[in-house]
Amino acid sequence: MRHNKKFNHLGRKTAHRGAMLSNMATSLIMHKRIFTTVPKARELRKFVEPIITKSKEDSTHSRREVFSLLQSKVAVTELFQTVSQKVADRPGGYTRIIKTGFRLGDNAATCFIELVDFNENMLSDGGAKKAKTRRSRRKATDAPAAESAAPKAKKEPKAAKAKAVKETETVEDVQTPAEVTTEVENVQTTEDVQPETVENKEDAATPEGDATPEEKA
Repeated sequence: MRHNKKFNHLGRKTAHRGAMLSNMATSLIMHKRIFTTVPKARELRKFVEPIITKSKEDSTHSRREVFSLLQSKVAVTELFQTVSQKVADRPGGYTRIIKTGFRLGDNAATCFIELVDFNENMLSDGGAKKAKTRRSRRKATDAPAAESAAPKAKKEPKAAKAKAVKETETVEDVQTPAEVTTEVENVQTTEDVQPETVENKEDAATPEGDATPEEKA
C-alpha cells in the first residue's frame, strides 16, 4: 500500500531509480543542460535542488553528504567551485524545465532541464524586458502630444505671414534715392511754372480789344 507516497517511481526499483537520478544530476552539474523526458526531469529537479542548496556551505560535512548522493569527485568539485558561486544569491529555483515536443517512436513528452544562472541568453532577455502597457493608455498619452504639436504647426504660418507683412510695410515706407530726386524736381518745376502762370493770367485779364490809357493818349 502506498499511503500518500505520491512520487513517481518511473517504472524502476529503488536502487535503479536512485542510480539513474544520481547519474542525471552529475550530467546536469557538468554540462549545465540535459535533454530527457518530462517525468524524469521533474523527479530530477526534486533530487538535485537540495544538493545545490547544500553546496552553498563549503564544508567537509556538506561535501561528504553531496558525494554520497553523486558518487563523483569531479561533479562535487564543479558543484562547490563553480555552481555554488553562481547561485549564491538565489534562494531556490535553480533549474528550469522547457518542453520540446514529443519523441518519435513512443511519443513521449520530451524537454530539457538546465541551470538557470548558466543560460546567458535568458538572463540578458530578462533584463531587457519592459513593463506592459495597455493600448488605451498609449493612445491617451499620444493624443495630447499630437494636439500640442498641431497648434504649433498652425501658428508657424501666421507668424511667417506677420513677418512678411511687416517687411513689406517697411519696404514701402522707405523711399529710394530716385524717388526723392523726382519729388525735388517736381517741386522745382511747380515753383518755376507759377510765375509764368500769373503773368499769363494778367495778360488774359486785359482784353485785346480794349486799349490802354497810354494808347488812347
